[in-house]
Amino acid sequence: MHSNTSRPFQPESLMMSYGYKPELSEGAIKCPIFQTSTFVFKTAEEGKAFFEVAYGIRDKRPNEEMGLIYSRLNNPDLEILENRLCLWDGAEAGAVFESGMSAITTTLLEFLQPGDLLLYSNPLYGGTDHFIQHFLPKLGIHTLGFKPGMDREALIELVEKSGHADQLRFIYIETPANPTNDLIDIACCRAVADHFKKEDQDVLVAVDNTYMGPLWQHPLQHGADLVLYSATKYIGGHSDVIAGAVLGYQKWISRVKTLRTFLGSMAGPWTGWLLLRSLETLKVRMEKQCQNAQEVAKFLGHHPKVEKVYYLGLIPQDSSAYEVYQRQCLAPGAMLSFDIKGGEAEAFQFLNHLQLIKLAVSLGGTESLAEHPRTMTHAGVDPQHLLEMGITGKMVRLSIGVEHAKDIIWDIEQALEQVCTGQAAIGKMVKNDVTL
Repeated sequence: MHSNTSRPFQPESLMMSYGYKPELSEGAIKCPIFQTSTFVFKTAEEGKAFFEVAYGIRDKRPNEEMGLIYSRLNNPDLEILENRLCLWDGAEAGAVFESGMSAITTTLLEFLQPGDLLLYSNPLYGGTDHFIQHFLPKLGIHTLGFKPGMDREALIELVEKSGHADQLRFIYIETPANPTNDLIDIACCRAVADHFKKEDQDVLVAVDNTYMGPLWQHPLQHGADLVLYSATKYIGGHSDVIAGAVLGYQKWISRVKTLRTFLGSMAGPWTGWLLLRSLETLKVRMEKQCQNAQEVAKFLGHHPKVEKVYYLGLIPQDSSAYEVYQRQCLAPGAMLSFDIKGGEAEAFQFLNHLQLIKLAVSLGGTESLAEHPRTMTHAGVDPQHLLEMGITGKMVRLSIGVEHAKDIIWDIEQALEQVCTGQAAIGKMVKNDVTL
């Protein structure tokens, strides 16, 4: 990893100081919040040079630093944050946004135009699914979804049968998938992209890596061109900021940043400062969350009221998914879902009786959260589509936090004890009616 010394420090060490020069900020040990809209040029010639680079009129010269112009284009908090984020994924450049959805939509809008084909994995986060299913077609962009487990040959056949194989321009995947933890093979998607690319036309592969954060999976190492995050989640980690990020090769990020400039969806200095704070503890937070999640998954896997657990740490070793997991992931993560025996009523009983775990959407924060995908995060997804992906009323999604594992499990256990199924549920309902 890069550093200002001869020693190649690891990212968790560099998160404290990388890219920041205290001497430029009165010696402050931490980067201040640069709450300013514009920046002063020393000379007119300097201002001209800064704009030439910012607007892509020319490339930066050797050792030339990008000058500060206006906070819609760049800001010290934003630039330092983007530099530090690149360290985890080994990216050449990054762009940070005011939300994960703005990162996703800006990227798709930059690389797709009318007539193009977008190939995407299922399931996706509900907001992404809605944008692909309902907005992109308005622009004349063709969209084609595929299911987990499809190999290279099956994906090539799917694209060819679509009638738009010559227009394939972008492959967008979310792995592990929200909320099922299904894995998509990044290297396989790279192979499909290479199969359809032309001498004068690339086919890009982008990976939403939010579920794994910057720590547990590095998509660029497996053939992706771009990696996207809802930085609200593990990167922010404290449920107090909304942000998004796109990382990857310089030539692609330059295009994303240019569109970001004109859409005005860049992150502000306060957002940048909050995320810089959070990056310092990212590794210790995520490691603790992963440890806790493994304990929770083990408990749920043996509970009589739990029908199925969706967790990377419980993938059968004789499955093709396990091979992808071993090759692609560095840990099982801290996100898990489970099907409770019964349906929506039983899932709601469980959710309504939690005491420590909070009933809320989002994920990756220090606190443990629980939600009901079918009626909450994925409420806008076509019902038949949800059914095909196994997202039913009995599914509950958990984001495991940094609390003590025994306390998290106690809360889950006591809430499950309150769940009545079958005749017991009917009997309890009758009893309550009589009491009332």
